[in-house]
Amino acid sequence: MSLEPRADARAPDARALEARAPWAVDPRQSRGRLHPEPADARSPWQRDRDRIIHTGAFRRLQYKTQVFIFHEGDYFRTRLTHSIEVAQIARSLARRLRLDEDLAEALALAHDLGHPPFGHAGEEALDSQMRPYGGFDHNAQSLKVVTQLEGRYAAFNGLNLSWETLEGLAKHNGPLRRPSAFIAEYDRQHPLDLATHASAEAQVAALADDIAYNNHDLDDGVRARILTLEDVADLPLVGDAYREVLATHPGIARDRLVTETVRRVINAMIQDVVDEAGRRIAALDPRNADDIRAASEPVIAFSRPMAEANQVIREFLFTRMYRHWRVNRVMQKSKRVSQLLFQLLHGGPQMLPDDWRERAGEAGSPTCARVVCDYIAGMTDRYALEEHRRLTDPNIPG
Repeated sequence: MSLEPRADARAPDARALEARAPWAVDPRQSRGRLHPEPADARSPWQRDRDRIIHTGAFRRLQYKTQVFIFHEGDYFRTRLTHSIEVAQIARSLARRLRLDEDLAEALALAHDLGHPPFGHAGEEALDSQMRPYGGFDHNAQSLKVVTQLEGRYAAFNGLNLSWETLEGLAKHNGPLRRPSAFIAEYDRQHPLDLATHASAEAQVAALADDIAYNNHDLDDGVRARILTLEDVADLPLVGDAYREVLATHPGIARDRLVTETVRRVINAMIQDVVDEAGRRIAALDPRNADDIRAASEPVIAFSRPMAEANQVIREFLFTRMYRHWRVNRVMQKSKRVSQLLFQLLHGGPQMLPDDWRERAGEAGSPTCARVVCDYIAGMTDRYALEEHRRLTDPNIPG
């Protein structure tokens, strides 16, 4: 695929280019879009970001679970607030590392578009039902949303995002040696160089997700009183920040203590990534973005001590929060809702809305399974619960 600038790769402000590192993606060298489009005053990734924000899939993240189902309280994070927080961290990292902030932000905003309702419980339910048909993976579903399922434009399906944004969505967690069926299928039509790393901007978005996920789940867990301050005070990094806040602000209110502790942990993680990335980039000495892609390891990463501390936090959250009986009860019920929705609609596609029913074809077929899976994956928590009631309660009109 040509590296020559396409029609929509208009050069940005000269000062913005000067601020970028040589290994940052260069909007003048974008590999373009599957369907060429006329030039625009924005950079390719500003344009991608704007398209992502205007999608129905992005709006629906407001009512998709992060950990707590939507009706448990307005304060807890959803997929939408999580995505915005990831975007903020990604922009901060990109700016300090002299990368393209707009590409990092676009990837952060799009990374969860493929998540089904009910968080990981919903994903596990769909994956189990789809196992005979290739399984379900939210990363692949995110790519499918932006390349097929969003129907907003007259000339093409999806959003027709730039190659660099699609590459970052497909492999922000590293090279794909064994891609999912959909990603492999898409790659045959529009090659994304799956065997290499993604850009530094995509790596930033992936690590920003890790930083936001763990810290904000700690915050929500304490506020939900599933975790206690004494629990988190024993964690590496978190405990140090907790004790620093108490020493600096004796008598601080509980809510402010939680917020200040989490803020300091996020800042420490960001600084660690900046320092470690600086060391790795200096050792690699890349001349352009393709040198980053061809590297033997990611250039955006935690240092070893920080990675170990982060893993301890992750394991703590898994055992003490994600497997807490209150969360388990809700997740098990949610999983059954997703499974039953799939079974009913796969066996009876005539119950699907008209546009979905036309695509589903014969009941029980692989095509029907994939269409039903796409339909359920696009639901919000509350829509899935309402659809479950409509399909199972004879007293509720269809």
